[in-house]
Amino acid sequence: MSGQPLDRLFSPRAVAVVGVSDRAQSVGGQVWSNLRQGGFAGALFAVNAKHPQVRGVRAYASVAALPQSVDLVVVAVPAAEVPGVLRQCGERGVRFAVVLSAGFAEVGPAGAQLLRDALTQARASGVRMLGPNCLGLMRASSALNASFGRAGTHPGKLALISQSGAICSAVVDWAQARGIGLSTVVSMGAAADLGFGDVLDYLALDPETDAILLYVEGIEHARPFMSGLRAAARMKPVLVVKAGRHEAAARAAASHTGAVVGDDAVFGSALRRAGAVRVPGLEALFSAAEILARAHHIAGDRLAIVTNAGGVGVLAVDRALDLGLQLAAIEGETRKQLEALLPPHAAKHNPIDLLGDAAPERYRHAMELCLRDAKIDAVLVLVTPQTMTRCEEIANEVVACAQRTRKPVLACFMGGLQVEAARAELLAHRVPSFDSPEEAVEAFADLVAFRNNQQQLLHVPEPLAEQSPSNVEAARAVIAAALNSGRKLLSQLEARAVLRAFGIPCLEGRSAGSADAAVAAADALGYPVALKIDSPDISHKTEVGGVRLSLHDAAQVRAAHAQMLHDVHERAPNAAVRDVLVEPMAAKSQARELLVGTVRDAAFGPAIAFGPGGTLVELFGGPEIALPPLNTELARAMLARSRAARWLGAYRDLAPVDSEALVRLLMRVSELVCELPELVELDLNPVLAGPWGVLALDARIVVGKVTAGAAPYSHLAIAPYPRHLERQAHLRSGQAVTLRPIRPEDARMEEHFVRDLSPQAKYFRFMQALVELTPQMLVRFTQIDYDRELAFIAVSQAQQQPRELGVARYVADPDGQGCEFAVVVADAVRHQGLGTQLMAALIDAAKARGLQQMHGEVLVENTAMLALVRRLGFAMVTHPEDRTLMQVTLALS
Repeated sequence: MSGQPLDRLFSPRAVAVVGVSDRAQSVGGQVWSNLRQGGFAGALFAVNAKHPQVRGVRAYASVAALPQSVDLVVVAVPAAEVPGVLRQCGERGVRFAVVLSAGFAEVGPAGAQLLRDALTQARASGVRMLGPNCLGLMRASSALNASFGRAGTHPGKLALISQSGAICSAVVDWAQARGIGLSTVVSMGAAADLGFGDVLDYLALDPETDAILLYVEGIEHARPFMSGLRAAARMKPVLVVKAGRHEAAARAAASHTGAVVGDDAVFGSALRRAGAVRVPGLEALFSAAEILARAHHIAGDRLAIVTNAGGVGVLAVDRALDLGLQLAAIEGETRKQLEALLPPHAAKHNPIDLLGDAAPERYRHAMELCLRDAKIDAVLVLVTPQTMTRCEEIANEVVACAQRTRKPVLACFMGGLQVEAARAELLAHRVPSFDSPEEAVEAFADLVAFRNNQQQLLHVPEPLAEQSPSNVEAARAVIAAALNSGRKLLSQLEARAVLRAFGIPCLEGRSAGSADAAVAAADALGYPVALKIDSPDISHKTEVGGVRLSLHDAAQVRAAHAQMLHDVHERAPNAAVRDVLVEPMAAKSQARELLVGTVRDAAFGPAIAFGPGGTLVELFGGPEIALPPLNTELARAMLARSRAARWLGAYRDLAPVDSEALVRLLMRVSELVCELPELVELDLNPVLAGPWGVLALDARIVVGKVTAGAAPYSHLAIAPYPRHLERQAHLRSGQAVTLRPIRPEDARMEEHFVRDLSPQAKYFRFMQALVELTPQMLVRFTQIDYDRELAFIAVSQAQQQPRELGVARYVADPDGQGCEFAVVVADAVRHQGLGTQLMAALIDAAKARGLQQMHGEVLVENTAMLALVRRLGFAMVTHPEDRTLMQVTLALS
C-alpha cells in the first residue's frame, strides 16, 4: 500500500508561516512563537510582504521567494489574499496549507465566493488545505504546534478533531491540567477541502493514536465522513460530541461553520452505524477522555462499586441503572471472604459499603477480591473524606491494585482540599479519577458502549432468503412519467405501483372519477370497501374527512362518495382533488398500525424511519432512524430499538407480529431508497403488521429530478451494494456462475470457501498455509465499504445451496489514486478461466471508480498467478527487499 497521503501535513520537514509580524497579538506571530518554542526541528521560514525582517529573523516577501521547498505553509493573512498565497504554494510544489484566516462563508455571500476562489486555486495547484477559519494543528511526535493557541500539549495517545478552535483550546488546557497527553490536535474550521474523513483516515492507521475525540457542528460531505468514521471506529474508540441538537443551536452552529447541520436523530443514527460513541457534552467528553487515556480494555459491563459511604454508592448505582449498565453480583467465594473481612453491619452486596472508618487495608482487600472475581469486569472506588479516612494512603492502595490488573479501576475521591493530595497521586500514576460518582459511571458507560459497538460489528447477517427480484425499471418509469408531467407527488395508484415493483405488500386500489365509477370499482373488488380522497394538497386525509370505511353495498358507496367530497371541499377548499380511491377493506386480525418511511436529511441524505403508525405517531413520539443500506442484522436491531418494540411481541390477547416479515419490509424499503435517487419522501402510514405478515394501507411518495450525470448511489451517505455490477459468466466446462460484489449476508459462504481451500491455495493467497478466519476477519472480508473497496465473488447455483467458487478484491490506497488487489479460486475449478473473469470484472470496476493503478505482490513460486497477470497486461519486477516476491502493476488510465 502507498504511504499515508497526509504524512507531510503532520510530519513536515520544512514549514513556512505567511503573515508573521512583530505585533505582539498577531496570529502569525503567535504561530511563529509556538513553532519555535515547541521545538520543531525542521526548517522554519517567515514570510512577510512588507518587512525584510520579523521576530529577529529574515522574512521572505512571498512563498515564491523561499530559498527551498517546504511541505507545509501556515497562512495568517486577510481572507482576500489567501487565493494568491495558495497559487504561490502550488507554483513552489507545496503539498499542504493550513489557512487560519477568517472571513469566508461564515460572513455571507461575498465570503462564500472568496472561499470558492480559494478552493479553485488550491485544487488547480494541487494544494490540500486545512481550514479556513481554524486554530491550526498540533502533532506531538513531530514537535509541531502550527496553531495560534496559547497552550501546547505533550505526547499522549488521544487525538482531538474539532470544528471549533475554542473547543480545541479548552480541551488542550484541560488535558495539560490533568496530565493527559494528546498525540494530535486538529482544528477543522470550515473544512472546505480536508474534511473529517481525511483526518479520520489518517488517525485510524496512526500508531501514535489509541483513541479519537471528535467535536462536530455540521457535516459538509457525508460520504467521506462516514467512510472515515467507520474505518477509525473499527480500530479504536471514537467519541463524538455534536453541537446543534436543537433548532436554535443548529442555526448558531451553521452560521459558525458554514456547514450543513442535519437532523440530530439522523446524525445519531449515523454515529451508531459507524460504531462511534456519542456523548452529550464537553463534560462527558472530558470524563470519557479520562478513562480512554488510562485504559480501554474491557470484557463486559459488570461494575462493582466499593465505597465508604452508602449515599454516594446509591448515587453511583442510580446512574448506572439509568444508563443500562449491569451491576456485578457479589456472590460465591467473593461474598464469603467479604463477610469474613467486613464488620457485621457493613453491606456485602453491590455497592460494597466499607463504612466510614474504612482503613486503607480494608479498601485494598475489597478491591483485590473484586478484581479476582471473573464475574466482575471493573471496579469503581468511591471515597468520602470522613474523620478517620486516610485519603492519600487509600489512593496509594488504589494505584497499587490498578497496576496489578488489566481490568479498569476507576476512582472518585469526593471533596476539595482534603482529597487534593490523593487525586494528585492518582493523576501521577494514570488512574482514571473523577470528581463525582455520576461522572465516573458515565465514563465507564462510554467504555462499555465502545465495547458493545465492537461486538455488534462482529455480528454477521444470515444468508439472504430467495425472493423475487425488484423491477427497478418499472418503478423508474412511473416516476419519470410523473416528473415529465410536472408533478412531484405521485398519485395513490402510482405510489402503489412503485411499491409493488419492489415487492412491498400493499392493497389493490382503483381510481374513480364519479360515484358510478366508485360503485363499479367496489363491485369488482368485492365488499366491504373503503373510499379515500386522492389529492396532492392533502397529507392527512382523516383530518379533512377524506376517508370512509366499511361500506357494504352500492348505496353506501354512493352516499359516502358524495358526503366525502362535500366534507373535503368544506375543510380544504383550496385542495385539488384528483380522484377517489376505492379499496377493499383490510380485514386483518391482531394487527398493529405502524409507520415506515424515509426522509431526506440535508447532510446525510435519505434515512429510513420506523415506529408506531396511524394516530399513534404523536402519542409514541419520534420513530427509530437508520441510514440505508440495511442488512438483516441492522433491520432487526432497528426494530429492537424502536418505541414499538414491546408492542410487536405478544401483548395481552395479541399474538406476536411476524418480525421476519417486518425485516423483509425494511430491507425492501432500503433497496427502494438506494435504487431510486429521485425519491424525496416516502410515507407508508399505516402499515398493518400481525402474525400473518405486513400490508401497507396508504402510501405517499414525493419525487424530484436527479442531477444529470450523478454517479450511481451518490445520493447516499453509505455506498450500498452495487447491484449494477452483477454479471453472468461460464467456466470452460460450461458451468454457469454469477459474478457479483460480496455482501454482508455472504459471511457463512465466505467462511466455508476459505476453510475448503487447499494449504497451497491458502499459502499463495495469505502467505501462510494455516488460516483460520476469526470473526473480525470474516466481518472485514464481507462488510466492506463499497466506496473504497470491492470484492467480486463467483457463485455457483449448481448445488442446492449457493457455493462460492472464487473471489477477487481490491482495496483503494489511502491517497485514492491506486488500489491493491488479491484473487483466489477454489481448487476444484482451477484452470477453468475463472480467475481471468474475476480479474476482468475487478479491473473494469476499478477503472469506473477512477483509480489510476492496480498493484499487488505475488509469490515467485505462484507461477499460475504470474501467468494470469502477465496475460492481463501487468508489469512485473522483483521485490527490492524480498526476492521471493514479484511486484505487479497495471496502469488503469
